Amino acid sequence: MINKFESQLFSFAFFSKYEEAIAFLAEELADKEEWDFSDAPVKRYSILKNYLEHIFRKLQSEGKIAFSANNSHACFNTGLVTKNLEPIYAFFEANKRTTPDGLPFFFKAFVKESDSRFLYIFPDNRPDVANFFQKPEDLIFNPSCKLIPQIDHILEDNKDRFPLHIQNLNDSERRMRLSGAIEEVKKKVKTNYKLAVPQYYGNKIQLLLPLCLTPNSPNPDLAIVVHKISDDTYTARTCLTLKMAYNNARLIVKPQSNWLKP
Repeated sequence: MINKFESQLFSFAFFSKYEEAIAFLAEELADKEEWDFSDAPVKRYSILKNYLEHIFRKLQSEGKIAFSANNSHACFNTGLVTKNLEPIYAFFEANKRTTPDGLPFFFKAFVKESDSRFLYIFPDNRPDVANFFQKPEDLIFNPSCKLIPQIDHILEDNKDRFPLHIQNLNDSERRMRLSGAIEEVKKKVKTNYKLAVPQYYGNKIQLLLPLCLTPNSPNPDLAIVVHKISDDTYTARTCLTLKMAYNNARLIVKPQSNWLKP
């Protein structure tokens, strides 16, 4: 369950067996992928829960929650598919029961598009997936552009996101590590633009690049967030933990990256 903010999904519908529904979606209905981070002691499907909440918010903003003719049912396209590439929908029924907060709908099931119950209610007005970008080129790093990071802002506003062994360094050493890591990834991304992973945040597309702050470590410690400020210049004002970065990136598509993994 999402506790850091008020859930718009839970304000829309009552879920009587939320954990069971999430487990069914992850394990039986949707095409297989990792929905927990590698350090999770037990399966909680935290990535999937975060994904559904933010997909619902985006679909609401786009007016893509569909309602039946008499408002007896509602649905939205989760953006997920079965192993046979069939779209998966969240299916709701108008709430006539006494439930907490008098929510307008209650959740019935996650269903594939061909589900007979679902097709009977939504034979032809099934909603589309969320639209995260207008220009496909926004998803790709342009190697001919400059990247000018705001080092002071990254250090001052994101210290708690750095690994503990980096936090414990003095300011000068921490600055040297960050500056060196950024210079290294600037060189790498100019020869391999696929290193940049798109994320959706703040109603816009940004790009994530790996920052390796620990000497001799094969794995990045953080992801730096870059965005365009002109046709030929990127800047960076913040960094994310890898978990934060993966959650943001997964909203668009499952990241196909050798450095950003759950």
